Amino acid sequence: MAGEKRGQWNSSFTFILASVGSAVGLGNAWRFPGLAAKYGGGTFIFVYLIMMVILGIPLLMMEISMGRKTKCGAIHAIGALNKKFQWIGWSATINAFVIVTYYAVVFGWVILMAFISPKFASLTGDPERAGNVWLETIQTTGTTDGFFTTSTAALIALVVAWVFIYVCIRNGASSVSKVVKFTVFAPVVCLVIMAVKGILMPGGIDGLVKMITPNLSQLGTADVWIDAVGQVFYSLSVMMAIMFAYGSYLPRTTNIARDAVIIALSDLGVSLLSSIVMFTTMGGVGMLDNMSTSGVATAFIIYPQAMVKLTSSGFFNAVFAFIFYFCLCTLAIDSAFSIVEGVSASVSDKFRFDAKKTTIIVCLIASAISIIFVTGSGLAFLDIVDYYANNINLVFIGILETIAAGWFFKTGKILEEINRNATKFKMPKWWFFISIKVIAPVLLVGFFIWNMYSLIAKSHGVYGAADGYSMRANAVLGWSVSAVVILFGIIFSIVEKFKFKDGRFDPVPWDECLDSDEIYDLENEAEAENK
Repeated sequence: MAGEKRGQWNSSFTFILASVGSAVGLGNAWRFPGLAAKYGGGTFIFVYLIMMVILGIPLLMMEISMGRKTKCGAIHAIGALNKKFQWIGWSATINAFVIVTYYAVVFGWVILMAFISPKFASLTGDPERAGNVWLETIQTTGTTDGFFTTSTAALIALVVAWVFIYVCIRNGASSVSKVVKFTVFAPVVCLVIMAVKGILMPGGIDGLVKMITPNLSQLGTADVWIDAVGQVFYSLSVMMAIMFAYGSYLPRTTNIARDAVIIALSDLGVSLLSSIVMFTTMGGVGMLDNMSTSGVATAFIIYPQAMVKLTSSGFFNAVFAFIFYFCLCTLAIDSAFSIVEGVSASVSDKFRFDAKKTTIIVCLIASAISIIFVTGSGLAFLDIVDYYANNINLVFIGILETIAAGWFFKTGKILEEINRNATKFKMPKWWFFISIKVIAPVLLVGFFIWNMYSLIAKSHGVYGAADGYSMRANAVLGWSVSAVVILFGIIFSIVEKFKFKDGRFDPVPWDECLDSDEIYDLENEAEAENK
């Protein structure tokens, strides 16, 4: 029987919305403003913009084009360059799976806060109690010693979060296309409302001034550049298997060069809008110095303290709290289901599994694992896993991807795919080649060495020792997870080589990849001839 035609975005606009939805997430709403506050707003924004231009945009184009060319998820898309590179795709896919297990929990926390936002009405003028609402609700110990306790409210919120994720992603590109038309625009509307309110508050302009005022001394520090690179990667959803999957649903007529720039600039715009909201609101309530690079602390502890100081009206403060957390919900859901889609597409394409069944299985397994993050030790567990998944694994995957595409494959073929339908703007060869072959590998290697030095030489291999995290917790949730992410693909590739010598699961080489429409037509022609 002829194969089923691969799902596609119903328009280039829908693809842009879905990609923007994936790129724009909680990191834009809380981590970007926190880093801007840490390094002097204007300085960080300037460095971030440079990193986005020389790294983010070229890498985004690369992954989208590889997905479109191969019509496959990360494993086979990278394997199309050389089948020996499939293990890199496995690393990206497994790490994305790890990330979604705890990202769904954060999404659940946001849902929970939106649901209990009426509580803030009675806490007006009492920031201390407001800052404890979330901690009391999720019943966390803040340490790794509370594994055998669980918050019922947090568990229910987690279930709701996974139901939302599955409903949005159940039919792949088709269902995502319908959801993003709401979830991409809704947070922008909410952010605009909050930005206007923040600017109009006494002290709001002071916050805005602080946001755009540079601290030039920070330009000479390595940390600001490293954090900017990390924020670009995490924000644009590169190195996470997502953009391979989204690119695989594109028709050959798509202008990748143009669309990738639109996605990156939209992502930057939301980050800046979120920063305006955060800086002006904190300035308005006299808490400019309380901003934190910890997104969790900002969203669930610091911002509630600010919200109960907005006005003397408890009702208005509660409404504003609901708007804020509703906004975070719409930001979180797009990123959450896009990660699941990246994992699901990668695995289903690798083994020729049914896409819908694969999505169900991925959601069930990930949701079961997620439960460990709603135990009493969940917050500490999440912090450890997040550090290793992003600061170690994501950077290592970036090194592998750029070396594979830049040094062991004809990079010009990828650039040709990027510029296939480009008209007014084409990705210049010098820009793309320098980024993929030189700047990205060098910077990422430096970033990786810096992180490993800080973790091993300075902290003796224990992340969060100051917070009471143990070596055992780091070994189980950090080092072991990183080992699985990096080694599983290598081990599986070796097993596959000897177990399936007929190459039944091998990726189609780059030069042999056909358009999905062509494949569908050829299969149906063959079926008609057989009849």
